[in-house]
Amino acid sequence: SSDLEDLCFHINTKISNIKKFLMLRDSGEDQCRKSMLNKIGIEVILVHDLLSKMEAEVRQQEKLKNLLKKMQKAAERDQNEAQYLLEHIPPYLPKPTQSCIPVPTAKHGEQTEAVKPNHAKKPAKEKKKPIKEAALITTEEFESVPAYLKGRITYDQINAVVQELNKAVVGKYQIMHQPLKSMNAPAKNLYYRFIEEETKDTKGLGFFFSVNTELVTF
Repeated sequence: SSDLEDLCFHINTKISNIKKFLMLRDSGEDQCRKSMLNKIGIEVILVHDLLSKMEAEVRQQEKLKNLLKKMQKAAERDQNEAQYLLEHIPPYLPKPTQSCIPVPTAKHGEQTEAVKPNHAKKPAKEKKKPIKEAALITTEEFESVPAYLKGRITYDQINAVVQELNKAVVGKYQIMHQPLKSMNAPAKNLYYRFIEEETKDTKGLGFFFSVNTELVTF
């Protein structure tokens, strides 16, 4: 009886499958259902590709896990060996010196200040002394002149003479302060003449005049 029941169940299953196949065949001929079945087929293909990628990733992760386990075992073995060597150092071996102890390096971003040599400052160039000029007389000074002298020369004439003297002095000391290499022949002649006219009393003073030569504007 059990064999008969199994045979009936098998026959009924076959009949049910045949009915499903016939229904699916009929639905495939329907245009509305056909487009839906095409979409389902595309999605099934995409799901199949995704499952294949997931299986490949799982296999890769398993390989990586096995490799990490091997590395962990090797590290534990090396650590045990190092601990054993540390605990069983022979007494006749030399002890580490101060030079063998590693010095911690500076942190990233920190910079040591370099010792810069102290360069001697260059002496400042000597400034040229300003050329001294005679001041013009004031009206108060002119009023203090005796009356008999006022009739011989006027206030403007006196200041005109002072201005001419100042021009001569400025021209002279412009030549005296000028480098010899940049002088032309007439300027050199004047320069040497001025040097010859200097005496112990006039050397280093603001200006001097020779009473034996004419006053020349230059």
